[in-house]
Amino acid sequence: MDEFERIRRWTSGRQSPQWLSARGVRLGIGDDAAVVEPPQGADGEPVQWLLAVDTMVETVHFNWRTMSEADVGYKALAANISDIAAMGGQPAHALVSISAPAACTAERMTSLYDGLYACAARYGVAIVGGDTTSAPEHLVISVTVTGTVPAGRAVPRSGAKPGDAVFVTGPLGLSAAGLHYLLAAPARPGAAAIEADEAGSLVQAHRRPVPSPEGGRLLAERGTCHALNDVSDGAASEAWELAEASGVSIVLEEARLPLSGSMARYARRQGRDPLDWVLYGGEDYVLMGTIAADDAEQAGAALRARGIPFYRIGVVESGPSGVWLDRGGGRAPLAKGGYNHFASATGESDDDSNDEI
Repeated sequence: MDEFERIRRWTSGRQSPQWLSARGVRLGIGDDAAVVEPPQGADGEPVQWLLAVDTMVETVHFNWRTMSEADVGYKALAANISDIAAMGGQPAHALVSISAPAACTAERMTSLYDGLYACAARYGVAIVGGDTTSAPEHLVISVTVTGTVPAGRAVPRSGAKPGDAVFVTGPLGLSAAGLHYLLAAPARPGAAAIEADEAGSLVQAHRRPVPSPEGGRLLAERGTCHALNDVSDGAASEAWELAEASGVSIVLEEARLPLSGSMARYARRQGRDPLDWVLYGGEDYVLMGTIAADDAEQAGAALRARGIPFYRIGVVESGPSGVWLDRGGGRAPLAKGGYNHFASATGESDDDSNDEI
């Protein structure tokens, strides 16, 4: 089976011509490049393109102990959709490049594309092309996503203002707890059976994250959301990114950080502080941002009315760039932590990262 036969097997019939046409696709998979129509905003208002790319490498970002092929495909696209959401945008199209070793059979690759297209269907993303190559040992999947946002309305990391409230759009630490459970389960088969029901939501959070493009759009539309990010590398890391990009101090209040009950119970059974996973776990793909304090309550109500959680977790202050954790009895500087892609390459360690090596 040559390259083109493989591509047809994996992609043919997944998205109908009518479905693609409705998303501006005039020429999709099967040529040297896709052809898409520039999008139109509501009432003809101008829009801007958003472009994001993310790469997942076997043994660095995932392994087959914890993820199925379909999970890898789903998560690779979801991570990019989350980046579009973090700008207040609407995801539109995706290009998928895969380098696969011989061990990834045609059947396994079909399963990977099952996951990709399941995520695409959920979020209305048209897959319009990509590339496939062989790899010597490990699978690599890279996804590029386009999105749109009304002109001038993209929400950057750099807009946080003193006095803003800091928020997140969901509980934190579930993905890290799910990964911990999956990696530890073979070593404790008896406990695994007892914990399986409760761990299900944690495992699902790790394998099939839920980005929030609708939440990002609602926040951008309000005009009071000044800075936005998505929690991919851990809440502490994302807060630092906002603080440094905006030149402000961010204070997170420990008592306000949202804890999933199942995550907290699992962490304590494992002798772990759930706060570690909240701050340094990563891959939750909820949104973290800052919003004018006098609109925080109304914004939260608007999001919750659409089924999107909203938690006020801190405040932005003037001062040198940095992040502080208020534990009720005083503040302490909060280390950046989170996942560092180059820590392993330089021999450094990061015990709290959501890396699957």
